Amino acid sequence: MAKDHHSDLPKDLKFTVIVTSDTILSKKSRGEPFNDSSGDAAESLVKGAGFFLADRIYLPNDVQSIRTAVGSIISSGSADVVVVSGGTGVGRKDVTVEAVAPLLEKVLPGFGELFRRLSYDTVGTSSIASRSMAGIAKGVLVFLLPGSPDAVRLALEKIILPESPHLAKMFRG
Repeated sequence: MAKDHHSDLPKDLKFTVIVTSDTILSKKSRGEPFNDSSGDAAESLVKGAGFFLADRIYLPNDVQSIRTAVGSIISSGSADVVVVSGGTGVGRKDVTVEAVAPLLEKVLPGFGELFRRLSYDTVGTSSIASRSMAGIAKGVLVFLLPGSPDAVRLALEKIILPESPHLAKMFRG
């Protein structure tokens, strides 16, 4: 009898949530109150699923800042899963994919395909504007999501939280 590939899944995954937003950073630097409903949703869902939130980081929509931060997390081993919210659209300031894609050793095209398919049920054909993607770098899962709270919730609830332990088990061997 074949062993169930969902048995003995790791339950100790550490997540880092990165939010890319010039608006939030601007308000934060001035000491003004800001609303980060996407980051709040991600943190709540990660903790609610029983995983550990290692860090929550705010970054500008800048290729070098994003690449450096994600690369540092990947190299340090401080997280098993990195979730980046924001910068995956088609606007001029949407540079998350360009920043992170060169760091990935393996791309998981099924993530973006499934995310856009599920998004279609909510936002219709606008889902084609999402360049959400996922991959693995040095044993760390990396997910790039739109900045909207609904997109973050959808991706985490339907894909990332249920599947991350299975993916971690596969690449850990």
